[in-house]
Amino acid sequence: MDSTADLAAALRTWRDRLDPAEIGLPRNGSRRAPGLRREELAIQAGISIDYVVRLEQGRARTPSAQVCAALSRALQLSDAEQAHLLRLAGHAEDPARVPRMLPHSVQRIVGQLEGHPLAVFDATWTLLHWNPLYAAVFGDPSGAEERNALVRMFARDHGRARYTPEEFRVFEESMVADLRSTTSRYPDDPDVAALLSRLEEFPRFRELWARQIVEEHQGAHKIIAHPEAGDIDLDCDTLSTRGSNLRVLVLTPRPGTDARSKLDLLAALGTQELTPTS
Repeated sequence: MDSTADLAAALRTWRDRLDPAEIGLPRNGSRRAPGLRREELAIQAGISIDYVVRLEQGRARTPSAQVCAALSRALQLSDAEQAHLLRLAGHAEDPARVPRMLPHSVQRIVGQLEGHPLAVFDATWTLLHWNPLYAAVFGDPSGAEERNALVRMFARDHGRARYTPEEFRVFEESMVADLRSTTSRYPDDPDVAALLSRLEEFPRFRELWARQIVEEHQGAHKIIAHPEAGDIDLDCDTLSTRGSNLRVLVLTPRPGTDARSKLDLLAALGTQELTPTS
């Protein structure tokens, strides 16, 4: 199989089948083909027109995984088609490595749930993606030196989250049990081994790890002590994706609290300060 030629053919076919109206483009002017023009695909994907031409003519070097993801979004590919595109581009999934790319279905969920704080972690609980409301509630993670939730948890770096002692005990046990299931799925991933080595520095982790408990983390109750909005009472549910084993955290206001109104306020204001500074 000539993967370069197959990639070129697939991109042309996917471009031709996409109705411009589906992505909000006008149908002004005559079109030789029913789908997107090359320049329209280039704009939607954020890449150059010349590169699109070379890809469709089989003259370009293997596109990066980031370019493949951009093309997938622009062409509105299904998860199966996105995986096929990655394989044609030489980015076959490695069962020995923890997946870290967000499939199209997860991107769609993220976009549809913008009214709730939402974050996506990989199977080792390293933060990959978050929406603006998550940043407004928890603080913007973009500048954080440590993005692994397990390391932060055992280092007692809870950020704005507050737990009762019992809630935190259950949370610790559940997260460690979830990590153990990841180690059996990806036993040869060097990043998993490196994470375990870091966590071994914490006596509490060693104690919980020795219990050999395996289960999936389902969620937790969190009270977020926001510096301006005050306490926000939230339920946190964890959704695991099939195949990629990503953890999608969706936080919803606890019934009977004022959390919804506080989330709405933060959604309107974003990460800016609520109190004007002089």
